[in-house]
Amino acid sequence: MKVTVNRSAHFNAAHRLHRKDWTEEQNNAVFGKCNNPNFHGHNYELIVGVTGEIDPQTGYVIDIKILKDIITEEVENPFDHKNLNLDVPEFANLNPTAENIVVVIWNRIKKRINPEHELEVTLYETPRNFVTYKGL
Repeated sequence: MKVTVNRSAHFNAAHRLHRKDWTEEQNNAVFGKCNNPNFHGHNYELIVGVTGEIDPQTGYVIDIKILKDIITEEVENPFDHKNLNLDVPEFANLNPTAENIVVVIWNRIKKRINPEHELEVTLYETPRNFVTYKGL
């Protein structure tokens, strides 16, 4: 029997949607005000779901304290109150769209959990705009 354990988290971060290989006109046409050269920020909400078999000895799919610590170390500490474009190495050459951010977060967390577990990450950029990634 598979069960999904979910943990929510929060971080604030700034970013700029911009491609270095495009002209300012192209960037403005595609990204609009999100291409502000002075950046803009979001109060991101995150939901991390880990799905797997219940361990018969512990009764857990994953210890929620361990999941909390992974999220803190892999997402909150490196992303909170940061400029994603400038402070997070994965975005040095990757446009920090919500889609790319959720994949980066998924990759950071996936390497820390049991490979037999499925991982789903949902990232809310605003209460109405959110993305979900479940892996390849």
